[in-house]
Amino acid sequence: MEVKAIRTDANYRDALREVSALIDLDPDRESPEGERLEVIGTLVQAYEAEHYPIDPPDPIEAIRFRMDQSGMGVKDLVPFIGPLNRVYEVLARKRPLTLHMIRRIHKGMGIPAEVLIGQAEEEMLAA
Repeated sequence: MEVKAIRTDANYRDALREVSALIDLDPDRESPEGERLEVIGTLVQAYEAEHYPIDPPDPIEAIRFRMDQSGMGVKDLVPFIGPLNRVYEVLARKRPLTLHMIRRIHKGMGIPAEVLIGQAEEEMLAA
């Protein structure tokens, strides 16, 4: 199995075409095609991580997204953030999330703590 490193966008596009063709074959993981798919897929992921990084989501946008997914209203955030006026301040970015809020939101809404901590880190760097 000859595999080449992905160093250019042209190599990347070629690798994507090959991955697509291999996926269409639906190979068994133990087959030569399955192993090739796994190796090339790993190379594609590494290239994308380096050249097309995805920024973590904004904490407030993550909360709003989860609210939308779950059909929650602003009042539903009171158990996680505190009084309604505080909820509005947080959603308007006038008040930062505290560690206590982050823990409750993470546990109650299932939003990864790393996403929620992002806002606190940015504010500490700006100070």
